[in-house]
Amino acid sequence: MLYREVGQFKRSYGADSAIFPVRQDRIGMALILLLAFAVIPLFCGPYFLNVVMVPFLIFSLAAIGLNLLTGYTGLLSLGTGGFMGVGAYACYKLTTYFPGVDLVILILASGLFSAALGTMFGLPSLRIKGFYLLVATLAAQFFLQWCFTHIPWLYNNNVSGAIEVPTRTLLGIPLTGPNAAPATRYELTLAIVVLLTVAASNLVHGRIGRSWMAVRDMDIAAELIGIPLLSTKLTAFAASSYVCGVAGAMLVFLWYGSAEPAVFSIDLSFTILFMVIIGGMGSLLGSFLGAALLQILPIALRKMPPMLGIVIPADLAEHLNLMIVGALIIVFLVAEPFGLARLWLTAKQKLRVWPFPY
Repeated sequence: MLYREVGQFKRSYGADSAIFPVRQDRIGMALILLLAFAVIPLFCGPYFLNVVMVPFLIFSLAAIGLNLLTGYTGLLSLGTGGFMGVGAYACYKLTTYFPGVDLVILILASGLFSAALGTMFGLPSLRIKGFYLLVATLAAQFFLQWCFTHIPWLYNNNVSGAIEVPTRTLLGIPLTGPNAAPATRYELTLAIVVLLTVAASNLVHGRIGRSWMAVRDMDIAAELIGIPLLSTKLTAFAASSYVCGVAGAMLVFLWYGSAEPAVFSIDLSFTILFMVIIGGMGSLLGSFLGAALLQILPIALRKMPPMLGIVIPADLAEHLNLMIVGALIIVFLVAEPFGLARLWLTAKQKLRVWPFPY
């Protein structure tokens, strides 16, 4: 009885096409943001913030980036890890050349370098698609990973071959480095994720997003009605790579603290792709749901069995995690291709008409 639209009238076109047309949805989103910004930092410990929330937010942002390309435009990609690496290394070089610039600006600017490379590697998408485009982005992944290893300029000729995050402050508050508080890193990560999620939502609900979805549904028909394929696909590659680049910079600067080239391997690309598949392609909410499931599942497999008096070796827990994720991918691809997001929308629709079945 709490989820009703009775008395909620749409008096303008903007109100009718709003992202959250139902009042209860707007209230729920406000409560979620209040919980995320105020309650979690105050009542959750450093372990929960560092191990659960910060990586969950970063991987959610990376999944949003891939979803813009694969879910909304229908272009397959396995170069997500490489583009995240471009953002991380670009942010590292920017902090070297501009030590006095605010870290937030550098993190957001690092995505521009990833967007430029993503646009370049997206040029073949006009001629090839499907499996062939997937192989092309896979080649980009391996090429970028080779660059991270064999170009010493990228990591300032560090003998370890890794990038190490310097200590940066904002108004005297450490944002990175050993003195940065977990709550500070979490709040900064959350703010950037919310900002880019709102930007991505505006994109997909506007003219650009409608062009992406038209190309996804049938590119030939989209071209016939006047949608330029090249600029539309390159825009999708640029937007996707930008978001992934920012996520990569946050991965190193706000979570790891340092990183080697192996961090941005093909395994990372597959992990982000699995988040999109399980969460739901073509859904921003699905990006968060998929990232939450894949981030919480291994932690639950390590923590819950001892609480129940069951001892599971670490290697067995890792194998169980891989088996469960693989089974979920198969189930969702066969039974529900739109993932957890569609299940949530179905539940909402049931609530809107309850107790009636239609």
